[in-house]
Parts: sequence; C-alpha cells; structure tokens
Amino acid sequence: MDSYELIHLEEYNQTGAGGTALSYTHKTRNTLVKLYNPGFEADRAMAEFHTAQAVFDMGIPTPKPYRLVTDGERFGAEYELIKNKRSFTRIISEEPERLEEISVAFAQEAKKLHTTPANTTRLRSYKKVLTQFYQGKDLVPEALKQHALAFLEKVPDTPTCLHGDLQIGNIIRGGDRTLWIDVGEFSYGTPEWDVSMMWTICHRMSVERADNLFHLKPEQLKEHWDIFLPAYLGTSDPQELAAFEHRIIPFYCVKLAYVYDMAFHTQLPEAALQFASQALDI
Repeated sequence: MDSYELIHLEEYNQTGAGGTALSYTHKTRNTLVKLYNPGFEADRAMAEFHTAQAVFDMGIPTPKPYRLVTDGERFGAEYELIKNKRSFTRIISEEPERLEEISVAFAQEAKKLHTTPANTTRLRSYKKVLTQFYQGKDLVPEALKQHALAFLEKVPDTPTCLHGDLQIGNIIRGGDRTLWIDVGEFSYGTPEWDVSMMWTICHRMSVERADNLFHLKPEQLKEHWDIFLPAYLGTSDPQELAAFEHRIIPFYCVKLAYVYDMAFHTQLPEAALQFASQALDI
C-alpha cells in the first residue's frame, strides 16, 4: 500500500455520494477526493486511477488525476476540483426547460467520444473484459454464459473510446468547460456497449432510483432518450431508430452481469436474469 498517501478527512468536506463511493472536497485546495465504500479492494481504486491518467493523457476532457489516497480504511484518489460545476442531469433537474438542449449536447459529446481513437496500449478492450468475466466466473446460468461468449466472438473490437458508464450524471459543465467524470471503466470497443446501458437507464429505471441517482422522473429520462437518439444517430427515421434499439438490447443483456458484479458485488437479480434470458431467446 506504499502507493497510497494517507489523508485526514477533517481537512475535507463530504460533497457527494454515489452507488460505490463518497466524494470529499478539500477545504483549502482545489481538489476532490473519491473514496470507494468499505469492501472495495485497493486494486480497484488503483486501476481506476491509472485509467483516469490514461484518459487525461489522451486529451479527453476530464479532471486531472493527482494521487492515490486512503483514509486508513477506504481507498481512492484525489482529482482536480472543477469549481461551480453541474452535471447534465443536475442542469435538467434544476432547469427542465433545457432538457432538449442538454440532451442534444450530450448526444454530440457522446458521438465525439465514440469516434475518438483510443490508446489501445493503455486502455482495456471492453470485449476482452467481458470475455474474461464470463470465462472466469460462474455467476449466470450456463446457457446464458455460452450465449454471451458466442455473442462476444462476433462483436468487433473497435479501437475507439468507450466511457463504460455513459449517462448524463457522468458529464459536467464548469465555466466554459465540458468534462467526462467517473472514467474508471473507460475502455475501447464498439459504441453499442455504452449506448445500450444508457437505454436501460432511460427505460427501466424505477421512480425511486431515477430520483436518487438523477433527480429526475422516469418520464423525463424517457424523453431524454427520445431526443438523444436521433441527435446521436443523425436520423429521425422511425424504422432506423427502432432497428438501432433492437440491435443494442443484446449488448445490454451481455454487459449486465458484469456490471452487477463489478459495481455491487452481487449476481443478477432474478428479474434482470429473466429479462436477459427472454431478450436473448434463451
């Protein structure tokens, strides 16, 4: 643990909370610390930090990563603090009349990201991440596992950037800057991996989770998707939009078990398992 520097939380104010971590702003410096919840290994924080360094070095707009830190129990990293920032979801929740503007802007930023060549020597192949997950763990029924591995064999290993958790809570504006945050799952691959998870956020989120995570109602998320997708694809043709939605569902289903294991250390809930099995016709 020599790579981690001990910090004293009395020098910080807690300013944020997510599903896997808490964030703290330094009282006198322009820095922000993200500490993973107890139970997350030190290696997880280190991997995220190194990924953030690679993303920053590639010129992707993201807060500068400074150092690995620990409070003696939890592990994380310290980053550049973006003053007076608001996430896109916060902007929409506080100014709902700007939903269309922000949804279109998000589509433009996502498209720009997905067409940016990745440094494949420093970033992971998302296809390889998922393949190794299914090969190394028995967290789903054998039929789903084999279907996922067969699907992964056919998926192109596109050498362009993926965020890994693409959604309007992970992009911020601060002054005249727009930046991606929470880039620990940043990788490379075909854009469907990103857009498929965004689809489920906008279509399968409960009222409670939509409020807790995005400060929005499910119908606002659905409207956000209906604005985002035509802007992202560059078409308003209903058949093309429907065909794209149909194509991304298997990506979501194959990614889902990995997300639950990575983020929550749990297997797929029964409802999610049933949805994936039905969608994949298993």
